[in-house]
Amino acid sequence: MRERPDERTDERTTERTAAAMLDDPRVRRWAWRIGAAVVAGVAVLVLFGWRLGVAVAILVVVGDLVRSSRKSSSVAAWQKSSAAERRTERQLKALQRSGYLVLHARAVPRDDDGVSDGRIDHLVIGPSGVYAIDSEKWDKRLPVRTMSHMKLFHGPFNKKDRLDEARWEAQMASSILADRVGFEVPVQPSVAIYGPSIPWKVMRVRDVDVYAGNRARAYLRRRPKILTDGDVRRIFSAAEKALPPKYPD
Repeated sequence: MRERPDERTDERTTERTAAAMLDDPRVRRWAWRIGAAVVAGVAVLVLFGWRLGVAVAILVVVGDLVRSSRKSSSVAAWQKSSAAERRTERQLKALQRSGYLVLHARAVPRDDDGVSDGRIDHLVIGPSGVYAIDSEKWDKRLPVRTMSHMKLFHGPFNKKDRLDEARWEAQMASSILADRVGFEVPVQPSVAIYGPSIPWKVMRVRDVDVYAGNRARAYLRRRPKILTDGDVRRIFSAAEKALPPKYPD
């Protein structure tokens, strides 16, 4: 007897639904939990009786749920700020009373060579100017040094690419903002380093300001005022529109 077309369609729909469910990581996780609970419960049931077996099976499921809840987050892992970025963010909050406005994780165009990931960690706009700050956590066991204000080393590692990335991102932000507001907007790139000891207060290396991360607030506060409150608001408004969040909700 031939199958009717609608029966074949129903079968294919059922197969696709089943396949989609198996591809769902939540379904696979629950299948793993149930399987582990059954195996553990049966093993204990054989040795100690059904009551203890059921209790062990329930504990296996509950334990895995608790462990997963501690590891999971409503925010995707690639959206989360690093520990270094959070430390800088806390410092920058205190500058709001002094007229500074801050945008975090803003997108700029990448460079053709792939040096930049197209992300400014902190764009700061305030009375002393506009700054693109990148927060870095480096191995504290390796020393940081410079050569003739042109090279930056972390232990044996030349950080030229890191400086080039910071400079590119600041240049992109400067160009985009200038087009929006109608006047030149210099954006000073800087790198705030956490971990190793930095043997200077602020050092300009390849046009990038380099300093210890815990000095980020002092770095901004001690500079002369060059922008009015109106300039700050105008640039900030332009940045909000022209430099979108790198990881939109």
